[in-house]
Amino acid sequence: MPRAWIWLQLLLGWLPMGALFALMMLAAHGGSVAGAALIAMQMMLTAALLGILAYRSTERVPWPHPLHLRFIATHVLAALVYAAAWFALNVAVGSLIESTHLSLARGHLTLALVVGPGWGVLYLILGVWLYIMVAGIAYANRAAERNAQIEALAARTQLAALRAQLHPHLLFNALHTVVQLIPEDPKRATRAAEGLAEILRSALAEQRDVIPFAQEWTFVQRYLAIESLRFGERLHVRDEIDAAALNAQTPAFALQTLVENAVRHGAAPRVEPTELTISARCDGDDLIVAVIDDGNGALVDEIGSGSGTGTGLKRLRERLTRLCGTAARLDLHSAPGQGFRATLHLPQRELRSAVRTRENDHD
Repeated sequence: MPRAWIWLQLLLGWLPMGALFALMMLAAHGGSVAGAALIAMQMMLTAALLGILAYRSTERVPWPHPLHLRFIATHVLAALVYAAAWFALNVAVGSLIESTHLSLARGHLTLALVVGPGWGVLYLILGVWLYIMVAGIAYANRAAERNAQIEALAARTQLAALRAQLHPHLLFNALHTVVQLIPEDPKRATRAAEGLAEILRSALAEQRDVIPFAQEWTFVQRYLAIESLRFGERLHVRDEIDAAALNAQTPAFALQTLVENAVRHGAAPRVEPTELTISARCDGDDLIVAVIDDGNGALVDEIGSGSGTGTGLKRLRERLTRLCGTAARLDLHSAPGQGFRATLHLPQRELRSAVRTRENDHD
């Protein structure tokens, strides 16, 4: 979070306290609104200055589980010290101002009035209350930070598990291609095995969750080169990739999952040729990626839910949720005998944020 935004939040948090102090000045001593506001500003600034020290001191006294008396006694003592220090600081400031004979407006309400008769007990009560407020906010913020870190760790762990499942899935399908080619054409089988080694090397070396679409497209082209050795004229690939899309961000192996699904369920079951169309374009701040085949089609509910052989798309949906929440979308359209269309809507803002988060984690 930018430092300027943090200071703005602190200022906004203390302003209501300043208004309360001003009302107390007016109720106790009358005078002008301007004079009361200036006195309240002094009280607010000294309380906020000591509040910074109180906030940081809570780092040395972590919240215990379970809560015990020593922790409570420590903060009771700290609250009394805070209140006494606040009183002493305002006495010093008030005395300094009084010595310079400063007065305010027509009411001649001097800043020294903030340490007038009867204010000692009030400072004690207010000081303890302010300390409790500051300490409570400090512990609440740290608890929120810990929860956010735990959630981020859980999300990264889940992403790593989902990515790890992609590699065996890809290996199985690519090896199946090589095995099928061995009795038919050993030379093509050799080329397919070499291509398989290359894409597996790339897959295992890639540890990022989000990568440029250009790298994803290069990986998919290598995968399609292997499948073209297997299918020959039975697989026709057409691409419609806009140049701007190559610079966009995409979850690693997202396009590969869609293409693999199209080859496995669209081209593999057919004897006649299958046309596979891959497109990518930018729409505002979204990257739209579509993979379309004119194969036999399928029941979308079965393929997209993860039942049967549709686990790749299910894992992809889970990864999208982990990375982008509800901002990303995978739309599936199909019907028996009418081909299959899978469309990814990838929000660039969320994906760029995921990239920055990972970079910060490595710093």
